[in-house]
Amino acid sequence: MRRWRLVLGGGEADGTGRVLTGTDAGMDGALTALYGGSGRDGDRTGRDRSAGLGASAPSVARWLGDIRTYFPSSVVQVMQRDAIDRLGLATLLLEPEMLEAVEADVHLVGTLLSLHKAMPETTRETARAVVRKVVDDLEKRLATRTRATLTGALDRSARISRPRHRDIDWDRTIRANLKNYLPEHRTVVPERLIGHGRASRAVRKEVVLCVDQSGSMAASVVYASVFGAVLASMRSIATRLVVFDTAVVDLTDRIDDPVDVLFGTQLGGGTDINRALAYCQARITRPADTVVVLVSDLYEGGIRDEMLKRVAAMKASGVQFVALLALSDEGTPAYDRDHAAALAALGAPAFACTPDLFPEVMAAALEKRPLPIPAE
Repeated sequence: MRRWRLVLGGGEADGTGRVLTGTDAGMDGALTALYGGSGRDGDRTGRDRSAGLGASAPSVARWLGDIRTYFPSSVVQVMQRDAIDRLGLATLLLEPEMLEAVEADVHLVGTLLSLHKAMPETTRETARAVVRKVVDDLEKRLATRTRATLTGALDRSARISRPRHRDIDWDRTIRANLKNYLPEHRTVVPERLIGHGRASRAVRKEVVLCVDQSGSMAASVVYASVFGAVLASMRSIATRLVVFDTAVVDLTDRIDDPVDVLFGTQLGGGTDINRALAYCQARITRPADTVVVLVSDLYEGGIRDEMLKRVAAMKASGVQFVALLALSDEGTPAYDRDHAAALAALGAPAFACTPDLFPEVMAAALEKRPLPIPAE
């Protein structure tokens, strides 16, 4: 009955007759402030209640502290997003004390990026610190696996039969010599060694990340900036990062620092995919060794037929073209289905990609294998 009371929100209509006290009452109050809705009966003391956090920063700060006390981090992040959307709290994020109180996540970063042009000088350093924390956490989570996956894709070389010790491929060597297993010694005698070829340190692949910075793509912009920095750290990949709306901005010179990249974007505005692809196409020098990754919901404000012609021309020249409708954990996004179908007809299927899947998608593109498209 306690759980049903917390779910239903109180009042005669919920039929529980349950009175909440202590921590339960505090939790109920925090939920009511956000989800109560005007006209609902009975808060924890039985009085009429309605949703709202008030207009003052102190009341919001107290509420942020309450939800962090009562709920786990993942739930806090959802409630913060709902508060920004439902109660119009975005402008309060322009105050440093608010930024210090919130639980930072990718969605909060997107909100801050959409507001950063309006931020007072006193808030900008705090906002950068919040963004830096999220970016650093993402990089720790994603970088090692991405480098390992892509290095494996790049460094597959001809096997050699007399490798140096450091070049031995132990997995293949053991499998090839299992017949020589000695039970009494519990070991394998490797009569035949199999080794990797020495990988060249020269740049062997070029990757162009072309990222839509319209307002609906905020989370994708955050993840793309992190992956861009990871790719740029690999000596065998030359990485270019281009963001666009109706204008095109090349952020390659900032790619080492995702925070600088993010504050160089301007979320919102229209979309001209054709113009962005024209810019990228003009900078491709080795088509057969180039992967172009377009991250966009494909709502094109430019010239549709020209956009498709550019994709067809790039593919005909040998470019591996990948179209991602989103690069985030948010599930299937809204997107232009006609444009997605047209790209698929050109051999460039468009699909949403989670950050965890992105390394496998890039590895397949670099090796010119079929892309691991997730089932819908």
